[in-house]
Amino acid sequence: MWLIAGLGNPDAKYEGTRHNVGFMVLEALAERAQVSLSEKKFKARMAKGRIAGTEAVLLAPQTYMNLSGESVGPAMGFFKLTPAEVIVIHDELDLELGKNRLKKGGGHGGHNGLRSLMTHLPSPDFIRVRFGIGRPPAGWDAADYVLSRFQKSEAEALQKSITECAEAIEAVVRDGLARAMNTFNRDPKEGQGSQKKQARPEAKPAPSPGEGASEGQILTKKERANGHDG
Repeated sequence: MWLIAGLGNPDAKYEGTRHNVGFMVLEALAERAQVSLSEKKFKARMAKGRIAGTEAVLLAPQTYMNLSGESVGPAMGFFKLTPAEVIVIHDELDLELGKNRLKKGGGHGGHNGLRSLMTHLPSPDFIRVRFGIGRPPAGWDAADYVLSRFQKSEAEALQKSITECAEAIEAVVRDGLARAMNTFNRDPKEGQGSQKKQARPEAKPAPSPGEGASEGQILTKKERANGHDG
């Protein structure tokens, strides 16, 4: 069995934001598996199904990003899984939109969702699906950027990345991480989803999450004032 968790912030006002790509990929996986994320358990929306012929639990934590471990940790314990049997999908500032990477273990890199997982899981050796969203344009704060929505001009690259990440997860389950990394840890075709031509996001950032929520990889002054250190 596998536990596949997509990270994001709950509530409709955060739908479509860059920080919620984990939810987007998880929804795509659920659709491919013909299941619905309708069960409520472990502070999450979840579903059980078969991914690449193997039993899996799909988990969308509803705790807000910086408390994701409070959902994933108990779920992993309940199903008696090891970190190596956990796949986590998250946004990645260090990769351009259209570039995604598979990775096992490592640090949190300032990502509040990963930071929480590393607090609540017995080791950091879970599998990460790093969904590239790119660095913010000049003059943008990273916390505002991850809560901004994708532009219409990015729609094609976004959908391709969602599909590729879903296929990469199926490959991990079916073929193992090493083979999946050999297939998917590559640069896309030149010009596909390139961040170089990306204009300043037109949409305004979504409203800041409520108490206990993460603003993104970088803490805001409000969070620091409230004592939320990710």
